[in-house]
Amino acid sequence: MRTINKLALAGATALLANPAIAQEAPGLDEKINQAFANLTGPFVSFIFAPLPGTSFPWIVMWLVVAASVFTIYFALVQLRFFSHAISLVKGDYSDPNDAGEVSHFQALATALSGTVGLGNIAGVAVAVGIGGPGATFWMILAGLLGMASKFTECTLGVKYRNEYEDGTVSGGPMYYMSKGFKELGLPGGGFLAILFSIFCILGALGGGNMFQANQAHQQIAGIVGDYPGWITGLVFAVVVFMVIVGGLKSIARVTEKVVPFMGVLYVLTALVILIMNADMIGWAFGQIFAGAFTGLGVAGGMVGALIQGFKRAAFSNEAGVGSAAIAHSAVRTKEPITEGFVSLLEPFIDTVVICTMTALVIIITQQLIIDPETGNYMLNEAGTAIATVDGNSGVSLTSAAFGSAFSFFPYILAVAVILFAFSTMISWSYYGLKAWTYLFGEGHTKELIFKVIFCIFVVIGAAANLGPVIDFSDAAIFAMAVVNVFALYFLMKKVREELASYSSRLQSGEIRKFEH
Repeated sequence: MRTINKLALAGATALLANPAIAQEAPGLDEKINQAFANLTGPFVSFIFAPLPGTSFPWIVMWLVVAASVFTIYFALVQLRFFSHAISLVKGDYSDPNDAGEVSHFQALATALSGTVGLGNIAGVAVAVGIGGPGATFWMILAGLLGMASKFTECTLGVKYRNEYEDGTVSGGPMYYMSKGFKELGLPGGGFLAILFSIFCILGALGGGNMFQANQAHQQIAGIVGDYPGWITGLVFAVVVFMVIVGGLKSIARVTEKVVPFMGVLYVLTALVILIMNADMIGWAFGQIFAGAFTGLGVAGGMVGALIQGFKRAAFSNEAGVGSAAIAHSAVRTKEPITEGFVSLLEPFIDTVVICTMTALVIIITQQLIIDPETGNYMLNEAGTAIATVDGNSGVSLTSAAFGSAFSFFPYILAVAVILFAFSTMISWSYYGLKAWTYLFGEGHTKELIFKVIFCIFVVIGAAANLGPVIDFSDAAIFAMAVVNVFALYFLMKKVREELASYSSRLQSGEIRKFEH
């Protein structure tokens, strides 16, 4: 890892000092990419190893089973308290005197900015490109189930957080693992917390950073023409550093403005295309349902669609990963369960709404090539994915889908991509920072060291190729989920106690709305 940092810094310094050697940048990009691929290969292979005798990754099953267990254990909490969650976000039950750093809305915006990102744009395109339209059905199902996982982890995040005299707080899986296990008299909580923190730092540098910079560069280069990736990385690194150096309140102030704007911009853009092609919507949903259960001749068939759908949903909304619990832990409240309710809105907004929009636009604009004789989707030459109109994949496929409606739509998408990437990076910098300070202690200098490392990896991510970046991103984030879900099984009874207490007090009128 140190070698890569030196390589990236040396290259960036040399290029800044002498623009005349910018022509050598592709060589630098390739060196970074190769070193990165060699370094992360074994880790990626382990995380995505299939269940014996199948092609189904064990980690995907791990998350889906957990989400299903929490959905049943809490009796469909995501449906029963959906409207109450919206009331909480509006601030109807917010007491301004409660401890914490940010409001319910700011906490939701910060956590959403970490999840509503390029997984919604590029990730969905990857899922539909490999698994076909049917992957969308499984993505939506995973999103609905994941609401219960998010509810569980974010409730615990607030319940076991550390509150400091200066008004700041630190919370997240590492705290509910160490403190919650100790409260239950269980061993191993401290070890799990350390393990989670290590994976969280890797996840912050990978999925929350490098993948975002990588896809943002690809989208910008697609509009202005090809140029070295390190330039995009350097610009992002400087802007990100300027925001994250101000701490969580600075991040929350930015995300509460950026997230609603970028979400509305993207959804409205998609809606315009869907309205223009209203006659195709029924056909598109037919493709989604047929593909979910038959595969429609896609590589991997139904199982391939299911795997891609679940993988992308998990990477996009991060339910069960534990990352969002870190942001939600900083909310102003004395009722931990309220933030659990607020957080269950995340997978719904992220996966059920935004991811579905992306998938529908790709399907309706017919970017995926269908064999006119069989009605099945045609595979590319390698046989690994569906053939597309111009051979696009990832964010380029989404961009082409939007661009097929109006020539200027890729420019709007480019703005959305840049905002998505930027907001995801600043949120994940906070997640990684809290894991870093859990391991190495609080303190300005220790925090600054992490922030500088984080920004160096922005440059590396923009310069590396998509393959190794997306593999490492997935593996690091899913590794967090291995540790987190294991802990949630032991601690979920604490959440049920909180839920029972709050529900009874809400029904009796003891918990009331505040006038603002």
